[in-house]
Parts: sequence; C-alpha cells; structure tokens
Amino acid sequence: MKRLVTIITSLLCLASSAWAADRAHTLKIYNWADYIDETVLDDFKVWYKEQTGEEVEIIYQLFDINEIMLAKIERGKEDFDVVCPSEYIIERMLRNNMLIPIDKDFGQTPNYLHNISPYIIDCFNKIDGSGKNANDYAVGYMWGTTGILYNTRYVTLDEASSWAALQNPKFEKKIFIKDAFRDVYSTILIYLRQKELTDGSITLEKLMYDSSDNSIAEVEAFLKSAKHLVAGWEADFGKEMMTKEKAYINLTWSGDAVWAIEEAAEVGVPLDYTVPKEGSNVWFDGWVIPKYAQNIKAARYFINFMCRPDIAIRNMEEIGYVSVIAAPEVLESQIDEEMTESIDASYFFGEGAKQAKLNPVLYPDRSVVERCAMMHDSGDRTPKMLEMWARVKGDSVPLWIWAVIIVSFSAIAFLYIRRKIIVAHKKSHRAAKYTQRKCK
Repeated sequence: MKRLVTIITSLLCLASSAWAADRAHTLKIYNWADYIDETVLDDFKVWYKEQTGEEVEIIYQLFDINEIMLAKIERGKEDFDVVCPSEYIIERMLRNNMLIPIDKDFGQTPNYLHNISPYIIDCFNKIDGSGKNANDYAVGYMWGTTGILYNTRYVTLDEASSWAALQNPKFEKKIFIKDAFRDVYSTILIYLRQKELTDGSITLEKLMYDSSDNSIAEVEAFLKSAKHLVAGWEADFGKEMMTKEKAYINLTWSGDAVWAIEEAAEVGVPLDYTVPKEGSNVWFDGWVIPKYAQNIKAARYFINFMCRPDIAIRNMEEIGYVSVIAAPEVLESQIDEEMTESIDASYFFGEGAKQAKLNPVLYPDRSVVERCAMMHDSGDRTPKMLEMWARVKGDSVPLWIWAVIIVSFSAIAFLYIRRKIIVAHKKSHRAAKYTQRKCK
C-alpha cells in the first residue's frame, strides 16, 4: 500500500542520507511504502545496541515497483543493506548473483528465523535460483493471494468466484484491475488453461513458468475483450474506489482487500474478497542482502529482529498484510472467536490450527491455497510480457477517474490518522480477548 504520507516520509529519509557520515554504523533499508510499523525501526536500534553493544542509525527509503528497486541495485549506485523484493525478483537476483548469503548464526542473540512457517520455507525452496537455495539468501516477510475484492450489494459471491467476472457486461466501468502485469497475467492464464489443468495435461506449478508467445497472445486477447468494461488500471487507488462505491470489482491483493474492507465498513459499504474457483497466484515478499551492502551485520540482525513474534504482530496490525511468522503468539493474536466459521490453517501453523477461527482473507483455507501457485521470473521473456501489458492498457483512464483520484488523495491524511486509531483499537481489543482466554 502506497500513500502520500509515506511518500513524503521517503523523501525526508532520502534527504537524510546526505549527512549519514558513519556508513559502518548506518543501516540502509529499502522497502515497499506502508509496509512496516515504523515505530519498530527505533525499537530495532535499541535492541541492536543491547545485543551487539554497537550503535546503528537507519536510513529508510521506499519503492512502489519491484523493477524500479531492482534497476537501482543492478546499476550498483545504491548500497542498500537490506531490501524487500517479491519472489520472482528474488529469483532473478539469485540467478544474476546479486545476493549475499545470510549468516544465521547470531551467537548469544536468539534466532527468531525458526518462527517462519514451514509452508513459507517450502515455497522458498521452489524459487528457481539456478542451483542456489533461496532460503539461504532470503527470509520471508509478508505473503498473500491475488483475488477479487467485490461489493456484495452489486456482485454475488458466485459472480465474484470466477475470473469470468472481468468479462461480465453487468459491471461495465465498475471494474478496476491492479496495474501489476505479472499477477494479472498469471491469474488470467490459469483461467484460460482450465481444461488442461483439469485433465492433468499440465500442472499449476508448471503453468507458472509459461510465458510463450501463444500464452501471451491469449491473455492479451482476453484482457482486450474486457477492456471496455474496465474503469482503470490501478497501482494503489483501487481500494479507494471500492470504499467510495465508484467500482464494484477490483482485481487486487489480499492485503489491500483487508484495508478496503475495514475502511468500507466504517462508512457502511459492504465489501468482501474471494480467490476465484479456477485458481490464482500466491505471492511472497522477503528480506535479502544485496551484494553492494555495506553493513551486512546490521542487515542480518534486522532480518532476525523482524521475525520476532511480537514485531511480526505489530507489523501485521499496522499494514493489514500477513506475516510469514507462524509462532504460537501470532496464531493466538489472530484468533477471532466472533468468526462464524473455522478454516484449516494447519498448512501454515500446524495441526493445532486445523479448525481455527481466523480471517479467511488473511489466512486462506487449505482448499484455497491448494489451487494457488507461486509466480516465477520470466527472464528474457519479460520484455514481451511488458509490451503486451502496454498494448492492453493504452490510455484507458478517463478524466473523471483522475478527478476522483485527486479528491481521494486529499482525504488520505485523514484516512491515515483514522487507521492509526482503528489499529490502536484493534490491538487493545485483541489484547483484551487474549487476557480473557488466558483467564478461562
């Protein structure tokens, strides 16, 4: 999630790098916007001093597109110590020898990396690093699914439960699609390959490597056939459009859906999220240390600190996304006795979560995860996919959409403050429920 407040913060952080005199005691972090509880940065400095006896200052900068982040590092002009790319970029960085292995021996300091879910470890094992195991070079941070956020006033669950909803004339000019070519390509390809997936002539895992000319052409044809129904291709404002009922359907990420559902509930707009029955992609972001890093020690201690259960919980409650940490404390914090149905989250937390009352948007049921697969880097086929994406989008955002966007951004500061209040209330509410359960 990328909002104006954090963009301003990023600019200020960027300016601060100009007077960072002691690089040996400075940690440079490059992360997605609105993707951390920024109070943990100060806590890390205190913790690092306690563990190592050394002072550390932090330069915290933001990006909003994987490829922009990667381009900066590839040029070697940025010496970030720790970066948070997505799974396919981790794959590309491994193939291009751009990462340093993470030393996981922290001496007397507790090793919190053991709190990572085995499910996440297994997914990182599937990253194709040309002989390198991604788990040696990357540590998971957040994860989620790609699906459909929908307004239950105008869209039924049955309609939202298929990618065919993007071609439904009933929703003309009420559809927003995430401006993320790889996520969109993967999900539509899954939809178009249902026959092959059903008869077993191809597996979902293998399909995620398919970037052939034929598949690119078929996805392009599907998207162009739906283009007249699409109100816009959005990088971040789709959830705002949904909360204002300017759109009824949004192809988006689960974390953005959580934010939108909570915000919309405050103004009486009923939103829900589902992963279509045909299947989808499951994505991951993780911490890595680029080869140009200057403070490797602080970088790996920071990665370890981010895997501490209490820190994971704070980050989740601040940003709305789901941590890869599967410690009992995390499960306990996420249990919601008010949920009417239980889900099978044993794949993530273990057998104790086989019938868990968890938010299914945050933690999909096992049956949902089993119809999802991880995306992979397309290598030298990436330009072909980008060309297709450019042809599909064209100049498709009408003037009225830009007008609404401008108005929406004028309210972002207010929403940001309100969300802080909501997060604080949720923390208090969950703490009270935790205390009540302990007292029983």
